[in-house]
Amino acid sequence: MNPHGVDDWKHEHVFAQDQVRAGERRTLIVVVLTLVTMIVEIIAGISYGSMALLADGLHMGSHATALSISAFAYIYARRHARDRRFSFGTGKVNALGGYTGALLLFGFALVMAVESVVRLFNPVEIVFNSAILVAVIGLLVNGISAWILSVGDRHHGQGHFHHHAHHDHSHAGHEHHDHNQRSAYLHVLADALTSFMAIFALLTAKYLEWSWIDPAMGILGAVLIIRWAISLLRDTSGVLLDRQVSEFDAEIREVIEKGGMDRISDLHLWTIAPGMHAGIIALVSDMPQAPHVYREKIQQRLPQLVHITIEVEQSLEHGGHRES
Repeated sequence: MNPHGVDDWKHEHVFAQDQVRAGERRTLIVVVLTLVTMIVEIIAGISYGSMALLADGLHMGSHATALSISAFAYIYARRHARDRRFSFGTGKVNALGGYTGALLLFGFALVMAVESVVRLFNPVEIVFNSAILVAVIGLLVNGISAWILSVGDRHHGQGHFHHHAHHDHSHAGHEHHDHNQRSAYLHVLADALTSFMAIFALLTAKYLEWSWIDPAMGILGAVLIIRWAISLLRDTSGVLLDRQVSEFDAEIREVIEKGGMDRISDLHLWTIAPGMHAGIIALVSDMPQAPHVYREKIQQRLPQLVHITIEVEQSLEHGGHRES
């Protein structure tokens, strides 16, 4: 029984969030790799009495926690994709994971900066060979992790997603942003950066006896990491707060207003998941058509707009009326 054909117009709001994303697999691999390295370094630090190894093992543990948050965000979003309590699916869990990771990254960088300043004025004796070994191990592990998180995602960005018009093709002109994967990537990249700078500083301090360069590199690294964190916070907070997406405005107006019969009076677009957007569009038309006609035109041009609500009013010059 389908009264008035209502069922023909019903649709889900999953938008492929129930599928395993490429970033989820890569993040889980990196979490395991980081945890294994952490355990090895802690055991080696205790066994060989190396505080440098022990400290780096604990540092890897803090980043394993941050990476685990990213992995949890992927799994939660996928398992709750069909939960009707989420108006537009669970795509924003991705941005929430990225936002949380950015806060942790910012916090780690602040601690690193403070500790570097303290050591700049109160230098401690460095066991160079052990410290260099730790830095080399960290650089290798984080370099591999960064490669795992970055490789291939450009080819899987748009994925397969559902929308009202049932199209399934990409739009090459607009890049998607997996903020959760970006957060994980920045964490391992920050570790790789600090390891690289540490190797440079330790070698310089060892052979040129410039003890000040080690904490100086720590401060420089912290500044760069804080800049990355702020950038990620800005992008993810915009998604969480439904910041207006304007990059499609011109194309939507071109599709709708071509011919001069239809004019857009109000346009709101926002991000609901990586590479997916929702919109509310109000039109004034001399010869109004059914809303689905406009929606299909837009989604043929811009399949990233997976959920569009259309409101159509007849122009006053052609028999329309304005409500008081």
